Amino acid sequence: MSLRGILIISLGNPGAYRNTYHSAGHVVLEALQHQLGRDQPPFAPSRIGRQPTLASVGPRYALLQSPAVMNVSGPWVAKAYREHLAERGAAPSELGLVLVHDDLEEELGVVKIRDWKRSHRGHNGVKSVNGALQRPGGESRWARVSVGIGRPEGRDKAVVSDFVLSKISGQARGVLQGVGARGVCKALMELEGQWAGE
Repeated sequence: MSLRGILIISLGNPGAYRNTYHSAGHVVLEALQHQLGRDQPPFAPSRIGRQPTLASVGPRYALLQSPAVMNVSGPWVAKAYREHLAERGAAPSELGLVLVHDDLEEELGVVKIRDWKRSHRGHNGVKSVNGALQRPGGESRWARVSVGIGRPEGRDKAVVSDFVLSKISGQARGVLQGVGARGVCKALMELEGQWAGE
């Protein structure tokens, strides 16, 4: 079956923690919207998965910023995916799903395509999504795209937590909006080409 669209969901945190490193996926997704061109509308408030959500839904790509707290984002992602399938009248094999999230193990702005089944490597948002969204039968096309945020020198859990929940610096935001968004755009094109050929 041909690919009829791609749903791209970024993970992050709402409210006071929205502008933190843990929400790097949201920063990159906002910049990606501009790179996709005129067919991709600006982000606007919408109601998806029974929660207010920022969404940019175009003819080919639907970009959604998860409104859920990072560590429990799985149930919302699962609802959003099911809703999008129903709205498009698509089978799982006809709709690509790309999860965009921050990555402590990569340098700032480095983008990697991750197989859906690979380890979450301690990322509680990815772990939550894996637990809530079970891959359906057939040829579902799912992937994770991680965006590096760097890592503090200390490996202690408290130090890491403080880092991911700290405010993104202006310099880091610029890297995520530039290098990071371009990397995610390139990854998206690579995935789309791969899925279209299956």
